[in-house]
Amino acid sequence: MVERLALQNDNKILLVVLDGLGGLPVNGRTELETASKPNLDRLAAKSGLGMHTPVDIGVTPGSGPAHLGLFGYDPVLYEVGRGVVEALGVGLHPAPTDLCARANFATIGPDGRLSDRRAGRIPTEKCAELCSSIQQAIPSVEDVAVVVKPGREHRFVVVLRGAGLESGLTDSDPQHEGLAPSPVKPLRAEAAKSARIANSFVSLCQKLLASEPAANYVLLRGLDRPPHIPSMQERFKLRPACVAVYPMYKGLARFVGMDVIEAGETWESEVAALRENMPKYDFLFVHFKDTDKAGEDGDFDRKVELIERFDEEVVPQLLRLKPDVFCLTGDHSTPATLKGHSWHSVPFLLNSPYVRRHAALEEFGERACSRGTFGCRLPARQLMNLLLAHSLKLQKFGA
Repeated sequence: MVERLALQNDNKILLVVLDGLGGLPVNGRTELETASKPNLDRLAAKSGLGMHTPVDIGVTPGSGPAHLGLFGYDPVLYEVGRGVVEALGVGLHPAPTDLCARANFATIGPDGRLSDRRAGRIPTEKCAELCSSIQQAIPSVEDVAVVVKPGREHRFVVVLRGAGLESGLTDSDPQHEGLAPSPVKPLRAEAAKSARIANSFVSLCQKLLASEPAANYVLLRGLDRPPHIPSMQERFKLRPACVAVYPMYKGLARFVGMDVIEAGETWESEVAALRENMPKYDFLFVHFKDTDKAGEDGDFDRKVELIERFDEEVVPQLLRLKPDVFCLTGDHSTPATLKGHSWHSVPFLLNSPYVRRHAALEEFGERACSRGTFGCRLPARQLMNLLLAHSLKLQKFGA
């Protein structure tokens, strides 16, 4: 229905995502509640607060579906494999018949078990070197061409290109250290060739990387072919753009039709790129990754420190841009106590001239947001409705 009501105007929406923002209490307070963040707390006092549910209650989301929800897409209806998103993020343009995989370099021991699923987060330069070696040594598997392109740190992308490749495959990543990698398995008969090719590729990589001290194995995730999805321009009449560092988030943005603004490697460079390009667009998504990494590493104090730095160094600069609608949230929760994504709802604040605020709430944190005017169980995909409404981009429904 929202698509039928969408209007174009020059009001600007700024959606800021601190990846993995939500947490769980340690000594009674989450990472966000523990952090000293006077700028965000002052903004919360004059904003509407709430908690959103990325996919569904009790469901732990991956980064892909979590972001699609924030962009206004039902992540169950518009399901896309992580490999497709990563391929788009590193600048590849996979054809509808290509099979894409997100890959990790990993460390495997003599016992066949994974000791580090991320190979110690090897430097990006080392990743590029290894990807070049793989590309030269494994240009094809059977009659299928192989395209390998590095991402950041331990991440890279594999695109398989040939006849008879189908989606419907399991991952080889068991998601936990101490376990043996899983073979890629077909979930339907048509995907049997795809599984065979993927497993052959992993086996060839293992032989090639055998002498590497850390990155001696390859894990494959999110194997899929590119689906069709309507763009944000088509659905919401927006002129959208993305500022992000990591390829996956650039890929997600491209997937829904955003222009991707190259922004360097630092928070400062991201804000500078946002400032320079803001006049050209009316919807800007800016992504900050480090909070999620700290949560995945189980480092509560580091996540707190990053939130405090963000509040001091970045929030004032963002507010000086004076967007008509400012929304800050996370894509999902990554509690340090769990060392990974979780099913918990995610705090958000929304500031505009038309917001209703809760007079008693003057802090940005999970408990305050759960009592906010937007409620504690808003489906993430409906957050876009609020952003459009508060920027006066939706006309009245009915007579």
